[in-house]
Amino acid sequence: MLPDADDLPEILLDLAVPHEDINELVALRRRLTRDSETGRLLEECVAGLVRDMGEIGGAASWPGDRIAELSTGQTAGGEPGEPGALGRYFAAYVFVAALPYVRAHHHALGVPPEVTRRTLADLGRNMAVHRRRHGRGGVQAPRWLALHFHGELFQLGRLQFQRAHVGEWTAGLLAGTGPAPDAHAMCLSVHVPDFHGPLSPRSCDRSLALAQDFFARHFAGEHYMAGVCHSWLLDPQLKRYLGADSNIVRFQERFRLAGEAGEPADTEPVQFVFGNPDLPVADLPRRTALERAVGDHLRAGGHWFIGHGWFPFPTV
Repeated sequence: MLPDADDLPEILLDLAVPHEDINELVALRRRLTRDSETGRLLEECVAGLVRDMGEIGGAASWPGDRIAELSTGQTAGGEPGEPGALGRYFAAYVFVAALPYVRAHHHALGVPPEVTRRTLADLGRNMAVHRRRHGRGGVQAPRWLALHFHGELFQLGRLQFQRAHVGEWTAGLLAGTGPAPDAHAMCLSVHVPDFHGPLSPRSCDRSLALAQDFFARHFAGEHYMAGVCHSWLLDPQLKRYLGADSNIVRFQERFRLAGEAGEPADTEPVQFVFGNPDLPVADLPRRTALERAVGDHLRAGGHWFIGHGWFPFPTV
């Protein structure tokens, strides 16, 4: 199911996989393909990922426990290698093997090749995050990337847009700031990827314009009642620390904020601002206004929360 060792590096580069991971992925490919049990697991994962391609929630659940077993280093014929490397990288092989299926699906929808390329390049971004946090190669969030490789999420400019159903929980939140939506109604879940420059109003305006055209053109049979976002970026407390001209504050103002603060989510901003959710609060740097906001608030005994917001999605 995998490309051969000579072709694999170029495919990995197309997916923006960091250069420092490519040699190890090529070397581990031999271990994976020589072990029949690991090969069967790869086939099963790919089949589960590409089944019902494009159907919301249609991909099989990620078998994390079975993949974690690869971390012992005892699979793939017992060949030597860094313990756990195959388990950490296994998801990358699944996504590479699924690549022809998702590309064919995008092509059938008329999705422009550049949108496909930028969407699937989130694999490389995710692996860069893994190395920044853990100091070694791997895939940080396979279940998240499954949305990309199952045709549910697209990168359109600065933002990512996920086709989704509102769901009962979100419907209850939105009912407090507008007409109560049906839980089965469709929405676009808005995500803000890392390593993509400032979250400027201009870049967000462009993304929303691209999304309006993209989904009207390629998913004409779907009606999205709202753009929805669940993120620490929507915690209203940020306005206490950041100026009115802050990109984050201006991003918040696009949304009608809904719901009360839930459980504290202090590690969320630490993770995304500083790169590691486990950093000691006392040692967090204060180099930028956002770093000072996140760290000073925690050092003063405060907490950060996931904010929830929505805006009516324009229709054509």
